[in-house]
Amino acid sequence: MTTPSGGSTPDDYWRRPGTGADALPNHPPATPPGGPTKPPPSGYAGPTPSGPTGPPPSGYAGPPPSGPTGPSPSGYAGPPPSVPPPSGWRPPVHLQPAPPRRLPPQDMADLDAAEQRSQRVTWGFGAAAGVVLVVLFCLLCSRVIF
Repeated sequence: MTTPSGGSTPDDYWRRPGTGADALPNHPPATPPGGPTKPPPSGYAGPTPSGPTGPPPSGYAGPPPSGPTGPSPSGYAGPPPSVPPPSGWRPPVHLQPAPPRRLPPQDMADLDAAEQRSQRVTWGFGAAAGVVLVVLFCLLCSRVIF
């Protein structure tokens, strides 16, 4: 890792070069000293230069910096007005989905029989696990007593 020399801070690498007396040597200024050479295009959507930076340049075609209570200090006039779509408007439909299929009928007696079988299997595994735990407990107790 290299360290900067000449009294600069580590953040100087990420900063934009200045245009005045503090500009870095051998670097062109960010903008020409006289400002932009051509006016911004119509519908310019860049930052509004009202407020601390001064009046808008000639040829500025952005929205006027005014809000509901007058000029805003930041120069933001709010979102542009929107026009709602006409009532009843819907996007065009190109494909119609197929209607849902009918499910097969359910045999409730067969479902109850399957549920009872699965319940017997569950109780059987539980009983077997209980027997194993009782046997292990008896073995451990017999080791402690004898």
